[in-house]
Amino acid sequence: MGVRPTLVVVSGPAGAGKTTLAHELARRVGCPAVCRDEIKEGMVHAAPGADRDELNKKALPVFFGVVEQLLRAGVTVVAEAAFQDRVWRPRLEPLQGLADVKVVHCVVDAELAMERRVRRWRENPVRRAHEDEPVDLGPFDRVRVDGPWMEVDTTDGYRPGLDKVVAFVGLRGPERD
Repeated sequence: MGVRPTLVVVSGPAGAGKTTLAHELARRVGCPAVCRDEIKEGMVHAAPGADRDELNKKALPVFFGVVEQLLRAGVTVVAEAAFQDRVWRPRLEPLQGLADVKVVHCVVDAELAMERRVRRWRENPVRRAHEDEPVDLGPFDRVRVDGPWMEVDTTDGYRPGLDKVVAFVGLRGPERD
């Protein structure tokens, strides 16, 4: 029997640098990144008048459906979303039977997170499909699933560095010449 795939959960509050880290990590280890907000942004093109709640309801099952389908096919996946515990843990727990789950939690100071959110809000109209409009979103409740986790500060690059995050995930990317 082969090795189980790995599900790398990249989590954190809005503006914490999750999507950027998820894409970097996926590129380094050689697997797809599935980002909930990117799915939601794609839906905006087909439903330009849809409100955020409607888009959230549609995006959530698509996100988990894509992740589950990839894991069932034996594909290691970097899955990125806010992953607040009360909403996401019930949907992540069943996936633990399909893959080894590792959580990478992004952190950044609240002021910088707000600056990032305001900049995205102004520069990209499709981002308005998200809840990250420049308002206080309140406390963030980290996802709690069985398995290893690490915290990454994204204030200025990554602390610990990307090499250490890749080592934590425990996957080697494609060999390069």
